[in-house]
Amino acid sequence: LSLYSSPARETKYVENPQTQLEEGVSRLRHVMEPYTAWCQLGFFFFLGTELIDSSKVKVDSSLCSDFFSEGCEFLQNPPAGFYPRLGVIGFAGIVGLFLARGSRIKKLVYPAGLMGIGASMYYPQQAVSIAKVAGTQLYDWSLQGYIAVESLWKDN
Repeated sequence: LSLYSSPARETKYVENPQTQLEEGVSRLRHVMEPYTAWCQLGFFFFLGTELIDSSKVKVDSSLCSDFFSEGCEFLQNPPAGFYPRLGVIGFAGIVGLFLARGSRIKKLVYPAGLMGIGASMYYPQQAVSIAKVAGTQLYDWSLQGYIAVESLWKDN
């Protein structure tokens, strides 16, 4: 036997049998395939791409409102630096989920707070206007609560 050569081994690839879960998912995918294809065709038709023939898909015109067309147009032609900003804000949310171990309140507050901080770094004017509106709303709610508690206190 040589030091540098090894005897040829006969190997066979044996595929693992499918589990019940895999078979169930496979059946579900086959059943849902026409519906997902219809949704994808409708989405591409809605975006105005040239991937399909418009005579094959019937899309309700009420779905094609100005709001959705403006949103699609914005995402197709975003301003410079939009996607990196979006990535930073999304990553802040993921970090918030990672840090929010334990209670459900933390899982709601941490990601929203970190995403809010990230968004306020990139969009300070909008953050100030949202903070002003939220502050006045919070003040109004606290005043209503104070009046309700005061009326209950006076009744007793």
